[in-house]
Amino acid sequence: MNAPRKIIHIDMDAFFASVEQRDNPEFRGRPLVVGGNSERGVVAAASYEARRFGIRSAMAMRKALTKCPGLVVVPPRMNIYHAVSLEIREIFLEYTDLVEPLSLDEAFLDVTRNKKGMASASLIAQEIRARIYERTGLTASAGVSINKFLAKVASDINKPNGLTLVAPEQADAFVATLPIEKFYGVGKVTADRMHRLGIKTGADLRRWPLDQLEAQFGKAGRGYYHIVRNQDARPVNPNRERHSVGTEDTFERDLHDRREMLIRLEAIAHEVARRMAKNHFTGKTLTLKVKFADFRQITRSKTVDDAIVDPVRMMILTRRLFAGVQIPPRGVRLLGLTVSNTCSEQVRGWKQWVLPLFDGPDMQADPIETPVG
Repeated sequence: MNAPRKIIHIDMDAFFASVEQRDNPEFRGRPLVVGGNSERGVVAAASYEARRFGIRSAMAMRKALTKCPGLVVVPPRMNIYHAVSLEIREIFLEYTDLVEPLSLDEAFLDVTRNKKGMASASLIAQEIRARIYERTGLTASAGVSINKFLAKVASDINKPNGLTLVAPEQADAFVATLPIEKFYGVGKVTADRMHRLGIKTGADLRRWPLDQLEAQFGKAGRGYYHIVRNQDARPVNPNRERHSVGTEDTFERDLHDRREMLIRLEAIAHEVARRMAKNHFTGKTLTLKVKFADFRQITRSKTVDDAIVDPVRMMILTRRLFAGVQIPPRGVRLLGLTVSNTCSEQVRGWKQWVLPLFDGPDMQADPIETPVG
């Protein structure tokens, strides 16, 4: 039997906001957000001080200002965040070449075999966190375990500036006590549905056989079945290339009004644009996904000649695609947008649209659910 892998997930603490507080001492200790500089902007990142007021990323700036009238709002400086991210990446590579960046502020590292010959992954994670702080003045949280799922969940437990180890002998018990909301693909709507089925923890989920999970949740059910049993053999892939960026919104009630659907789609477009900026991604193809109340699903796509970057352009294409969709009487339960077909204009694109990305209408969509990964 092979020895367990040693996987680290490093997640920078409130990265964009922390960089701004580092570079502007007068902002330290104050609630701060990075985002659009008008009341119609969108929050791209929030400091921990701002989060105490219930402010979160992708929230309408007007709503954030209502929650915290003294909120500091600063425009994003993507070139600075990118430069700091590269500094952090250099530290990772001192320990292993198996580094898989997920975005500017987080990455997986496989240190099963590492360049410094260190036996303890926890000590490596602690040393990396100390090096990051010494070099950048920023804090990071880390999770250490035997697979990517456990490492990622663990990194969120002692935030900010914490480290959590889930040792091989602790893995089964750790997953058993994990709230169902912590599992990949389980957003608010799915969590509510699981609660109605009596599934509130990993232990509850583990009692369900594969065929019943698939019957209830489709392909995602297979993912839940394997992940709750710590069957996550996904390698840390240093050559991982992002092929698309997208998100979708499952509604708590089925929608029937086309105007309301367009409002939801505009909110989704701003969230996709935010994620594209964070990942320095652009593409030429936009795909609209519509799932009806009877679970029938359709997609519509449009490919253009140049990069899709800003949410305004995205919504022009979305409206054209949506115009051809016939809404049945029972309504729509899910809408989603994805940008794919990456193009060479990527770097130029995100620089050009840094400010427009975060200006837009109120984002009133329900919590966005992430597919099983």
